[in-house]
Amino acid sequence: MYWNSLNEDLRRRYGRKVYKLALSSGCSCPNRDGTLDTRGCIFCDGAGAFAETGDIPAQLTAARRRVAAKAGKASLFIAYFQSFTNTYAPAERLRGLYTAAMAPEDIVALSIATRPDCLPPEVLELLRELNRIKPVWVELGLQTIHPQSAAYIRRGYDLPVFDRAVRELKAAGITVVVHQILGLPGETEEMMAATARYIGASGADGIKFHLLHVLRGTDLAADWAAGRVACLDLEAYIAALEACLRSIPREMVVHRLTGDGAKRDLLSPLWSGDKKRVLNAIRNAFLRDDLEQGSAL
Repeated sequence: MYWNSLNEDLRRRYGRKVYKLALSSGCSCPNRDGTLDTRGCIFCDGAGAFAETGDIPAQLTAARRRVAAKAGKASLFIAYFQSFTNTYAPAERLRGLYTAAMAPEDIVALSIATRPDCLPPEVLELLRELNRIKPVWVELGLQTIHPQSAAYIRRGYDLPVFDRAVRELKAAGITVVVHQILGLPGETEEMMAATARYIGASGADGIKFHLLHVLRGTDLAADWAAGRVACLDLEAYIAALEACLRSIPREMVVHRLTGDGAKRDLLSPLWSGDKKRVLNAIRNAFLRDDLEQGSAL
């Protein structure tokens, strides 16, 4: 059994466990501010992933407290701008946010979640500059390579935009991590594996797998309630995940095996709310099936 997990990769690099500190940049998204759309992606609840508000030093302090409450004493961290599109602002404003997040000695890297269509030349140059100080990772929300799925989720850009973003980020020396959603309506296991294979060949360094889950208040929830969308059961999710892992290079770092929404808003699949059970089931299946990342290439 082998998959190249982020936890193990960081332990090899830094000699200990490294934790992420979720931060908010206050950036919006072109899929919400009217530039492309006002509704956001179909699965987005408008709140984004959890992060404190306020200035960056205060956010870092609060995030450290959250990590300590769950994991005890921790000494190394990645500053992670997680919610919405964190390059969607003037470069000089971003410079202040990023440099403040990178400044503490216990921050070993900066991770920035964004869209491939929100990386203008001045932002790329800023990222190149900061990467000389500490490692910079950029996370791109591709989700799927299939046009029908991309249109359904209202992604708002075509595949060549992603290809160009990866090329430009890699030319700037930036580590690239790509998000993929498993279980999009109409996608077969083979289609999901094709997306993973494409990401693996794109030049990206890492991949994050997410389960399509339905949150209260989203447009996806309306389709789910009307019976137009069905979520994967746990066994089907694990089978798709294994197919995807076999389709990416052995050296690609796997940043996440599944994603989970806030339990208070989760409508489906309810099994995804028990993260410990899900991760145990995934690992047990990997052992049972002798999962080998890259074995299908």
